[in-house]
Amino acid sequence: MSLGHASNVYPLRIADARNQVRHVFIRDLRLDCSIGVHAHEKDRRQRVRINLDLAVREGDEPINDDIRNVICYEKVALGVGRIAEEGHVNLVETFAEKIAAMCLADDRVFSVRVRVEKLDIMNNAESVGVEIERYNSEV
Repeated sequence: MSLGHASNVYPLRIADARNQVRHVFIRDLRLDCSIGVHAHEKDRRQRVRINLDLAVREGDEPINDDIRNVICYEKVALGVGRIAEEGHVNLVETFAEKIAAMCLADDRVFSVRVRVEKLDIMNNAESVGVEIERYNSEV
């Protein structure tokens, strides 16, 4: 199987100066997860690829070159890894929902789009999976 990214996946246009929205993203994060409904998927980890797009409120305060004043993509990626380590998940939909909830826990995040792809499932497909978009009801 090829490790390349699917040619039909395009970056979103989220950044919006008029509305003070910044686009924070993670592309092609690869992890080994215990995920799947079939017996053979429950006894071994499998490769997944995760893509995230966060619409983030910039706020009125300057960034001042201080990591505390922005959404840290490293912290988000580590959070995804912690979710992957929580234990077996049957559905990619469940995994995506957990990731979305983690991202939306920060009230600076307006919305998040999460794509989870299983990479080694079908011999004749680059990947299979799900993409969801969730909004922060608190913002």
